[in-house]
Amino acid sequence: MNPLDTLQKQMTRRSLFGQSAMGLGTAALAAMLGRDGQAADIPTVPLRFGGQPGVPHFTPKAKHVIYLFQNGAPTHCDLYDYKPQLQQRHGQPMPEEFFQGKRFSTMTGDPTGKLVLAPVEPFAQHGQSGAWVSNFLPHIASVADDLCFVKGMHTEAVNHAPAISFLLSGAELPGRPSLGAWLTYGLGSDTEELPGFVVMTSISKGTSCGQIFYDFYWGSGFLPSKYQGVKFRGSGDPVLYLKDPDGLTRSMRRGLLDDVAKLNEMKFKEFGDPEIATRIAQYEMAFKMQASVPELTDLSGETKETLDMYGPSVQERGTFAHNCLMARRLIERGVRCVQLMHAGWDQHNSLTTELYNQCRDTDQPSAALVKDLKRLGLLDDTLVIWGGEFGRTPFIQGNIADRVRWGRDHHPYAFTVWMAGGGVKPGLTYGESDEFGMNAVKDTVHVHDLQATIMNQMGIDHERLTYKFQGRNFRLTDIHGRVVNEILG
Repeated sequence: MNPLDTLQKQMTRRSLFGQSAMGLGTAALAAMLGRDGQAADIPTVPLRFGGQPGVPHFTPKAKHVIYLFQNGAPTHCDLYDYKPQLQQRHGQPMPEEFFQGKRFSTMTGDPTGKLVLAPVEPFAQHGQSGAWVSNFLPHIASVADDLCFVKGMHTEAVNHAPAISFLLSGAELPGRPSLGAWLTYGLGSDTEELPGFVVMTSISKGTSCGQIFYDFYWGSGFLPSKYQGVKFRGSGDPVLYLKDPDGLTRSMRRGLLDDVAKLNEMKFKEFGDPEIATRIAQYEMAFKMQASVPELTDLSGETKETLDMYGPSVQERGTFAHNCLMARRLIERGVRCVQLMHAGWDQHNSLTTELYNQCRDTDQPSAALVKDLKRLGLLDDTLVIWGGEFGRTPFIQGNIADRVRWGRDHHPYAFTVWMAGGGVKPGLTYGESDEFGMNAVKDTVHVHDLQATIMNQMGIDHERLTYKFQGRNFRLTDIHGRVVNEILG
């Protein structure tokens, strides 16, 4: 008996599951190849390039999402949530009833005796809406009437990575699909030339923040990997291997991909693995991006007025300003979700120093993006979200006599985000924290509520868009979440 023949005749575990999943795999490939035909059944949003049958569930208010995610937790007490008590009781112990039984990070230690810390910069009201915004953010203040401030936000995690994962994927542990992955899974994309979900990262120069951008912040989890975010780099080619090697022509590359696709299709028929269909699709996307990305990143067609609006660093790759302008250009070209992540908002001992840098680097570009989208008529169907994973304590972390080292610790019990466009009411402040900014007390919004509201504006019922994994139907909002209809137009 030939041992090699015996081995080949044995069915491996992978073969068993692969061949038994033939129906699923074939359906996946058919969906990929027949996506143009599928779109005709759903008139509300173009689904030519992906998406699930029957989604959107209802007519959407927004077609695109731009999430300006501020890693590290911007201090609501110093930026958006004006509390006169903090000024009046500066240096006095925080009343115990406000934090009794609360869980804080280990850096806070025992909160007993923690001293109230006044805002570093003064606040003022802006626009016809009278929104309170700190002097730290004069540009965002100038568009206050276009924004909806949600001040009753609260969450559960007290450390950065679990809190970011919770906000972006609905779970503190890594492994769940992120918001952008869910959106592209449900809705597909309006372009075949670029990924449906794009991510860009930045960090202020000279910051002491040591946060890491983990890939699971934009991962696809248990969804097929074609729905994961594609990260555009801040230096060199935005995406690796955009250029063909010397001696390889475009037609040669096309022929090579066609041959590789045939081999992959043979494997697909053998195993029925949906990831093989993803591989075919991603090779095609990479080929098209060789032409689309250079055009996307060429800013020579932007007017001087537009470039100046985003600030002096707009043409410097890897800056938040550059990424904001790129976000606008991406959604113009049909990208479904753009996630910008700017790290450094972690002022444990640098409120009077590094917080100025963070605001300087992000204030003008954030406001410019809102203005630019509005100017181009894109804000109505683009939902812009600005915020971090939690807030920061109203009491000081450190020595109140050492102003240069003032800081605030992690704070999940109250924080602020703002939203613009995409059917959200402009010029509205919704929700309140208590007189110290310690706890959300009125019109509170949990992280799952925010997720449900974002999906609602995209035409998705957050309870109906699910994916079965390990015997359970999962969704972004887990088993929670309500749409915050009060902030919707």
